[in-house]
Parts: sequence; C-alpha cells; structure tokens
Amino acid sequence: MGKFSENIKDLKWWRQWIYLVVGSFMMALAYVLFITPYKIIPGGVYGIGIVLNYLWPSIMVGTYGLLMDIPLLLIALKLFGARFSGKTIIVSVLCPLMMNALTIWVGGTDPEVILGGNINLSEDVLLACLFGGAIFGLGLGLVFRTNATSGGSDIIAMIVRKYTHLRLSRAVLIVDSSIVLIGLAVFGEWLMPMYSLIVIFMISQVIDYVVDGGSNNNVLFILSEKKEEIEHLILHELDRSGTYISAKGMYSKEDKNMIFLVVSRREVSRVKDYIREVDPRAFIVISNAHDIYGEGFKSFSE
Repeated sequence: MGKFSENIKDLKWWRQWIYLVVGSFMMALAYVLFITPYKIIPGGVYGIGIVLNYLWPSIMVGTYGLLMDIPLLLIALKLFGARFSGKTIIVSVLCPLMMNALTIWVGGTDPEVILGGNINLSEDVLLACLFGGAIFGLGLGLVFRTNATSGGSDIIAMIVRKYTHLRLSRAVLIVDSSIVLIGLAVFGEWLMPMYSLIVIFMISQVIDYVVDGGSNNNVLFILSEKKEEIEHLILHELDRSGTYISAKGMYSKEDKNMIFLVVSRREVSRVKDYIREVDPRAFIVISNAHDIYGEGFKSFSE
C-alpha cells in the first residue's frame, strides 16, 4: 500500500498511465474509423481480426483480437517471464475493449453508416490509410514510450526471434507480411496489400518521431559505480552486448570504465528506468544513431 501511495504522487507514474490509456484509445480509434471499414490489413492480431470479421461478422474485430492475444500473452509470460512487461498486458486488454465500444458507438463497420456516413472515405481510401496510419502510429508511439508494446504480432515476432535468431525488426516484417497475404487470399483484392503497406509505412514513421525523433537506434555512453548490475541488464535482460571504454576524469583524474551501448528505440526507456533505480548518480549520454552495422543490427551487405 505504501508503494502504491508513492506511485500516486509520482508524476512519471501518472504520465505513463496517461500514455497507456490515450495510446490504446488512439489505436482503437484508428482501426474503427479508418482501417477496419476499408478492409485494410496492416498486420497484427487485429489485422487477422478484420479478416475473421469479414468471414463471420457477428463477432467484432476487437473480440477476435482479444481472443488471440490471451493465449499469446500466456505463452510470452511462460517464455520471457519477468522480461515481459505487465504494461503490455494492460494495452492488450484495453485496446480491444475500446475498439468494441467505439464500434458500437459509431454504428458498426460499414463506412456508409459510421457516424451517419459523415466520414465515408470509400472514394478516397488513400486518405483513410494516411489518417489511420498516422493516428495508430501516434498511439503506438505513446505506448512504446512506457516501455510496453501492443502485444499481438509483436509477441509472435519475439517468439520467432527466440527460435530463429532473426533480428526483431525482420521477424515483425515476416509476421505482418504473412498476415497481409492472408488478407489478400480472403478478400481477393490486389489493391489491399498496397494500401496496407502505406498504413504500415505511416505507422513506422510516426512511431519513430513520437519515440525519439526519427532515429531507429540510440547510442548510450554510461558512467556508473554499478557496472555489474548494468552489465547484467545488458547481457541477460536485453540479450545484447556492450563495450567497456577506458576513461579518465578530467577533474578528478580517476580512471573509470565507460559503457558503450547501442539499443533500439524500444529499449532506451528500459535502460534509463533500470539505471535510475540502481544508480541515480549515474551519468548517461544518449545520442541518435543513423545507421549501425554489425552483429544484431544491419549487415554490410544491406
């Protein structure tokens, strides 16, 4: 109870909850108004939900997404344990519930009846893609800033990465592309994958700017007295590696080991939060990295 009382007084705690709720609402809004009505399949469990809703419309897209997320969440908790964020579980439940509530409120999934047909973009699906991708990307970016994910295909990609050792971004691409192909097979519309790619591109671009201004990766220089604890986080929790660089304080003249670390945008908040807990006196420099080549990132052949 004491820790809960402390959290209520913490502005960072409130900000993270606001990001989770607002982010989940924006993702739900993007699907209900701009993605689902036009049978756009931008990957994820909700993309599969759109396909299933087309085949069996009596069940809403959010319900399909929730039914698929529950077993995926259980598998992720089993495989990843404490590394799997509880905030992701909250988003995975909150988003589909909001999606269903919004679907009922706007009047269904037919663009001709949604809000009385006032935002029917059937003649301009490209505009629906741009708005849907931008709103969804903004919502997912807010979720990422809390060190959570939306679940769904992210979890599938994490499982694929665990057993194939592919880069996470490549695993996500494979999973989402497979879902788009499933939609193509069911709907039989060749324009649908093209529209879906536009949405996926918009989502990725907006996420980049919401999370860190456009950079995919960040370089961290860390000076801390708690090197062993930070090393454990890097090697065993993030499944990455770092480099110790010999340094010397200009004023103190003391010899120190500085940690050089490269992480994805999703991992920056996790590293900062961990270091804040174990060593509040640590010194950290975070810089955007335009391109990174080597093991765990791009190969020189790309």
